[in-house]
Amino acid sequence: MRILGIDPGLATVGWGVIDVERGKPKVVSYGVILTPKDKKLPDRLSIIEEDINQVISKYKPDEIALEELFFNTNITTGINVAQARGVILLTAVKACGGKLFEYTPLQIKQALTGYGRAEKRQIQEMTKTFLGLAKIPKPDDAADALAVALTHSQTSKLASNFQIR
Repeated sequence: MRILGIDPGLATVGWGVIDVERGKPKVVSYGVILTPKDKKLPDRLSIIEEDINQVISKYKPDEIALEELFFNTNITTGINVAQARGVILLTAVKACGGKLFEYTPLQIKQALTGYGRAEKRQIQEMTKTFLGLAKIPKPDDAADALAVALTHSQTSKLASNFQIR
């Protein structure tokens, strides 16, 4: 099974593709989508939509998993990121039908470390370990996207609980 993990954002969208065969995950590719801060919001959203479509077209994932948004500070930034996430959701659902899943940061931390309050560095180390990588994937947004994909791979038997409806 091929899984595309996405870490939504407006300035930076992380993405990571893994293949899972016989329960063993393997990195296919990962990266980020960057949108220039000097562009207007609709133009930035358009860049995200075009680039997500390119990633999906190139890697042809069987399923797509996203991290849910969590905000505790700036609501204005949160609204713009939520709009970017909406574009990502729309693009993904059009490309893969109903094979779209989401996970909270807590669920990702628990899936990879067994501890819901794990630090970002711990998540990155476990992502590196699970994928058999020599070093932590960079930038952080790509590592986060791979963590989302790994979380989905580990919960595939219970995937219907996390499916976006």
